[in-house]
Amino acid sequence: MQIVEKSGEGLSRVFGVTVPASELATRLDARIAEVAPQMNVKGFRPGKVPTAHVRRMYGKALMGEVIEQALNETTQKVLEENKLRPAGQPELNPSSDMEKVIAGGEDLAFELAVEVMPEFEPIDPASIELVKPVYKVTDAEVDEALDELAKQARTYEPRTGKTVKAKDGDQLLIDFVGTIDGVEFAGGKAEGAELVLGSGQFIPGFEDQLVGAKPGDEVVVKVKFPEEYQAKDLAGKDAEFATKVQEVRAPVDGKADDELAKRLGLSDLAALKELLRSNLSGRYDNSSRFKLKRALLDVLDTKHDFPLPPRMVEAEFAGIWQQVEADKARGGLPPEDAEKSDDQLQSEYRKIAERRVRLGLVLAEIGRKNDVVVTDQELTDAIMREARQYGAQAQQVFDMYRQRADLQAALRAPIYEDKVVDLIFGKAKVEEKEVSKDELLEEDDLPEGYGG
Repeated sequence: MQIVEKSGEGLSRVFGVTVPASELATRLDARIAEVAPQMNVKGFRPGKVPTAHVRRMYGKALMGEVIEQALNETTQKVLEENKLRPAGQPELNPSSDMEKVIAGGEDLAFELAVEVMPEFEPIDPASIELVKPVYKVTDAEVDEALDELAKQARTYEPRTGKTVKAKDGDQLLIDFVGTIDGVEFAGGKAEGAELVLGSGQFIPGFEDQLVGAKPGDEVVVKVKFPEEYQAKDLAGKDAEFATKVQEVRAPVDGKADDELAKRLGLSDLAALKELLRSNLSGRYDNSSRFKLKRALLDVLDTKHDFPLPPRMVEAEFAGIWQQVEADKARGGLPPEDAEKSDDQLQSEYRKIAERRVRLGLVLAEIGRKNDVVVTDQELTDAIMREARQYGAQAQQVFDMYRQRADLQAALRAPIYEDKVVDLIFGKAKVEEKEVSKDELLEEDDLPEGYGG
């Protein structure tokens, strides 16, 4: 086997590799000798198939296996002997006539092109200074969340007294029959249906026409089905609903007390308040972490400048641009991008691709230097969380993830990134700064030139 480095510019390396036909023949002989005793061929006793017959019947297929193995082993040898860390899958470009190689009449010659990871020294996490915005939950917010929870636990009781006319927010018990051009249509009839006025449960305009109705009233509700209505045979058509009001019920808000807490599985009101405070704090903590991570990524981006693997950038840009074109096709581009030319958009989104690749490499290098790994248990937990989202198909999804390395890699990447980010937070100088809720939740602008 002969290996020659043909070029080495920037992060690209190209090697010329030649595997002599004699070496391939020797490997083929060994492969035939290995499989012949295991073959069961008609006309021969099991395990007694002559190697010449195996060569004649299966030589071409076995030579294909030999060549594939030689390519894999050679690629690994080139990487190991030259101490290269590939930035992606190496490209193999045969220069010999593969039919002749398979026939044993020509050496296997090919070029091995590989992009390598850039060599750089990442910033020392201990030298990084960050400001973490924090917001503390107030008692008023807890009380507001408690009131909202009590409203959600509201019940409805029949209206009594002088005012029994239905108001917005009341619940009606109704019977109705829907018709189009005097003909009843499928799905347009119900008895004892509960409808809260103003909830938007029914077709637009339906609920408005029942405001002011009393028990026993019969109302002909005239509406038009929306053009985008899911039932295509009804979309855009005028309809009438002969509606009888059986009962008008007024809302009765639930009380924020121990009984409400117990209905929700908690011991008392104090425990419910503590749970609400914890939930609110969790939301604000997530926002705080998001802002802190964003500040960290900005620091990592500005503190590193090194060559990026071109193919890695192109792959990242291709994914971004595919989404941009999909957004453009459905009219979903952000307003600030809608008037820009493709050249302008490509320039801006290529910068985003470069930023993502740069940050990915920096985080990977910091993680490598600090022995950060994603454990099998962490990956299994992530697969289980993903699978649970599919309900009855959870087991099939779980099995699929366990069998496919690409799906596992997609789950492993964000876990690894978060572990590296947490490691940096633990080493960096992080100063907490108390801010208002609006400041914490407001969206940040991206750095200049990175688009929307």
